[in-house]
Amino acid sequence: MSVITYLTDIEFGPGAIAEVAGRLERLGVTRPLLVSDHGVAAAGLVARIRPYLPQEVATFLDVPSNPTEEAVLAALDLYRAQGCDGVVALGGGSPIDLAKAVALLARHDGPLAQFALIEGGLARITAAVAPVIAVPTTAGTGSEVGRAALITLADGRKLGIVSPHLIPKAAICDPELTLGMPQALTAATALDALSHCLETYLSPRDNPPAEAIALDGAARIWGHVLRAFEDGRDLAARHALMMGSLQGGLTFQKGLGAVHALSHALGGLKSPNLHHGTLNAILMPAVMRMNRPAAPEKFARIEKALDLPPGGLEEALEALNRRLGIPVGLKTLGLREEQFEIVIRGALADHSHPTNPAPLTAEDYASLLEAVHV
Repeated sequence: MSVITYLTDIEFGPGAIAEVAGRLERLGVTRPLLVSDHGVAAAGLVARIRPYLPQEVATFLDVPSNPTEEAVLAALDLYRAQGCDGVVALGGGSPIDLAKAVALLARHDGPLAQFALIEGGLARITAAVAPVIAVPTTAGTGSEVGRAALITLADGRKLGIVSPHLIPKAAICDPELTLGMPQALTAATALDALSHCLETYLSPRDNPPAEAIALDGAARIWGHVLRAFEDGRDLAARHALMMGSLQGGLTFQKGLGAVHALSHALGGLKSPNLHHGTLNAILMPAVMRMNRPAAPEKFARIEKALDLPPGGLEEALEALNRRLGIPVGLKTLGLREEQFEIVIRGALADHSHPTNPAPLTAEDYASLLEAVHV
């Protein structure tokens, strides 16, 4: 039996940001906490959303690039002190994930660790989560329609808190908010979205509608990422990337795979501080090579959808990384070989590990890390 659900309300298109006010009204939220970060504010996007929020709104901007339990608790303190009754998340995956965790703890007694999926948290999360409206400013994470929040806990573990109750009540997807995004961020977030589409498509769980969405999303990203990278004001390309990112998020319920099992574990390291999308871009070619024997028919369909020659996906991913200026490997980013063991343990425990198309061992993960440690 397959369980297939698509429950998120989505406003999509140029100018969609104006719908925030109406969504707040429909949800009965009168005192939202605005969660964003300093980079989004510096880009002028916090100012862009303020006309659609109540005149005085509590704002939390101290969101780390990999959101932490400490930051969640600081935002929660502000939420409670200001008598907030909902959250508006503006930014990439980090503000949106942090906002979900705040909304959870606003109406559930902590500690946060007990809500992690691998700690049995799915059953502990009820519908009493405070309402979240997610407004993505990158085309990458899909968190605006996803069930998960990835948080680095106080004990150093980067864990997924997963529940359908964490899906934002509304996603406001306005591609105009991504116009002029820096090239490096455009590249990393687009390849993050591509990794979502590819990994969910390859997941062994049975969900044909999600697979169709993932394959279409991958084709949109593949066909437009270079245009968006080369011309930051190309609205049509930005529109396609945001839709592809959204589609990747809609398919998360199929589960991800080894790319994300490793990137989650790597992202939990205190040092070096590694960007999630960049990690996924570096890891994708090696993981795809390892997974090809487990799903040859699916690889053939991916290559057909992306207009690639048979067997050409891995080399095409490597070539795209080069054109987009993605770092060549994890060694250049500061990862040390002595850190492999903790990363492998984290990958094996990660919620994305079981849905990799090929069952992987610690030795397999070691081989993957060695392949990208250049």
